Amino acid sequence: MSTKDRILDEALTLFAENGYDGTGVEQIAEKVGIKAPSLYKHYKGKEDILNALIDNAEARYEESFGSEQHIGKIPESREDFVRVTMERILFTMRDPMIRKIRKFLVQEQFRSDRLAAITTRHQLEGVQKMYTRIIEGMMEKGLFVKDDPALLATELVSPVVLWISQADRQPQFEQEIIDRIKRHIQHFCDVYMSA
Repeated sequence: MSTKDRILDEALTLFAENGYDGTGVEQIAEKVGIKAPSLYKHYKGKEDILNALIDNAEARYEESFGSEQHIGKIPESREDFVRVTMERILFTMRDPMIRKIRKFLVQEQFRSDRLAAITTRHQLEGVQKMYTRIIEGMMEKGLFVKDDPALLATELVSPVVLWISQADRQPQFEQEIIDRIKRHIQHFCDVYMSA
């Protein structure tokens, strides 16, 4: 891992533990094993580090989870829908970077309008819009009953967001929560899928 990447990794850990305001450049440099002035060879300052972290997390999320613009292939069956949805959820829950950035954003959303908007986009609006498009595509294929795809997406996503946040607070219940999420998705399919 390059020094630049180590700076981001250690900064994210410190931001998630202490918050943005509770973390100094000196602390980041110390964790990386460099002097604070050396950190400025890689980043202009703490805000530049934050911007790089957000850019990296958003790129990683886009690539591994998707977005409204990048929904991937529309599932062809109930099994495919459940499998792909669970893969996305497990990525969200288990990817170390995404877990840390989520913890950081949840804490900082009340201190920064910018971070509040990012949190809302990732935890609510973005996921709901993505699943609205997926469900709409599956309705067009006759796999879901005709209904309001945005409402169905909200019904699917909202409990999952709450359970993921519970798993963040109570990691000892992670497997139980994953099982509950899978049952929820299967029940959703029982209620709204045509076949």
